[in-house]
Amino acid sequence: MSGVDPVTLEVLRNACVAVAEEMNATLVRTSYSPNIKDRRDCSCALFDVIADGTAEMISQAENIPVHLGAMPYSVAAAIEAFPPAELNDGDAILLNDPFHGGAHLPDMTLVTPVFVGDELVAVAANRAHHADVGGGRAGSVAADSTEIYQEGLRVPPVKLYEGGEPVEAVFDLLLTNVRTPDERRGDFRAQRAANRTAVERVRALADRHGLDTLRDATSEIKAYAERRMRAEISELPDGTVTFDDHLDDDGQGTDDVRIAVAVTVDDDELVVDFEGTSEQVPGAINAPLAVTASATYYAVRCVTDPDVPPNAGTYRPVEIRAPAGTVVNARPPAAVVGGNLEISQRATDALLGAFGEEAPERSVAAAQGTMNSVTFGGTDRAGEAFAFYETIGGGYGGRAGADGMDGVHAHMSNTLNTPAEVLETVYPVRVLRYEYRPDTGGAGAYRGGLGLRRDVEVLADDVAFSLLADRRRHPPYGLAGGDPGAPGEDYLTRGNGDAERIPGKSTHDLHAGDVVSVRTPGGGGFGDPTDRDPEAVARDLRLGKVSGDAVRREYGLDPSELD
Repeated sequence: MSGVDPVTLEVLRNACVAVAEEMNATLVRTSYSPNIKDRRDCSCALFDVIADGTAEMISQAENIPVHLGAMPYSVAAAIEAFPPAELNDGDAILLNDPFHGGAHLPDMTLVTPVFVGDELVAVAANRAHHADVGGGRAGSVAADSTEIYQEGLRVPPVKLYEGGEPVEAVFDLLLTNVRTPDERRGDFRAQRAANRTAVERVRALADRHGLDTLRDATSEIKAYAERRMRAEISELPDGTVTFDDHLDDDGQGTDDVRIAVAVTVDDDELVVDFEGTSEQVPGAINAPLAVTASATYYAVRCVTDPDVPPNAGTYRPVEIRAPAGTVVNARPPAAVVGGNLEISQRATDALLGAFGEEAPERSVAAAQGTMNSVTFGGTDRAGEAFAFYETIGGGYGGRAGADGMDGVHAHMSNTLNTPAEVLETVYPVRVLRYEYRPDTGGAGAYRGGLGLRRDVEVLADDVAFSLLADRRRHPPYGLAGGDPGAPGEDYLTRGNGDAERIPGKSTHDLHAGDVVSVRTPGGGGFGDPTDRDPEAVARDLRLGKVSGDAVRREYGLDPSELD
């Protein structure tokens, strides 16, 4: 234990969390794009700088798991490029390179040093998904890319602000290579404002409690989290359990992309080994190691105690082994934009499935297992370029004691939806349908959540559309005897009435009157369906979540006899 008394320690722990949350509030409120302002596709964290000059996470906002688990890699890359001796108050380092601390190119990370006097004591970092960062297709999330050079502007760690002033040459380089420069400039400024909020708040904490006390407290916060996590791991059964799951394809002809995992518990330590996972593929679903680490840390927190403070200490007992050259640790110049979206989800499914083999009461049936990424881009009615990106929710898996949630962004994606009113105001599109998909949740003692259907009509010509989604062939698995959820499916109906089912990873040129229908997977069920409370089945039937045919087929009940 440190010399900080327990009350002060808890005050400072919560204060550090409050700093990250206020950073996030600033970023959301000052951003320009609907993807950040409305969907909240962004994350914030605070790091302390330790004696060797490196930085360790001490707190995070309740944002997006795939961002937060990878954030330490970005901060490490920034400090490697700009050591403390080269940093000054007012500097801010930007990066997005997946092979040098990033995740995928649309996720721009801004790292800002926090000085108290002349001493570097902390680092503020935030990551925001920009709706366009250049590349071959508007929105920069293209299902047809085969190398990273097609996916957008790749930014190694570079100073975007120096001494508090924007580095205009860097801004010019960035904004010249994107389709929506004004929106991008506004979002970059919002990211800077978020980090400056952290600078002010950390200085205030140092003034109030003293710098030595603050340093001692942040060190003890991490040590406390490590003790808590080790205690949680020690309660899991010792031994090794394996599990594997598959992505449908990579969009370039490679089917059944395997994610294999072996989880070994040894007293208070955990080893997660992805040996046996598919080699990296030509399509855009490869992931850098930082993304795989995010999925691992998230799954471990889910099956232990989510109330353990998430910081560097939390993950010290966890070792990750991800063979280089596989889809969970790809080498350049692999296309990786979908790895952040899809590999992260499937790695999570595989890990939760492994834990579910040994301790199903701690785990959960598979959620929809995809982010259903949709991008539209072109020229709007005013002749201005636009680029729109969103992910679409689906069913969450059932778990011991509770049904899965309907129509949510599950696991690694913790964003909101884009409201139909915002979509129709900002972009040349119209939302025709937005509803639950009945009968898509896997049957079980606890039902899986329902998927969603979202039909969008484009109102302009020459609109580029990309869909990057999965779980169209391999459904989300059930757990403890539960049934799998329904897979997703997608359709394109042309303005002349011609309709076709389209692949989950595909790109299309659209014209006014064309309608895209994205229908997302449901979650897997938990437990034997025959153990489901008939009153719960009756409620689902009354609410239209299941049909009479499904009640007969899956639960063996007569709908006419249910109240």
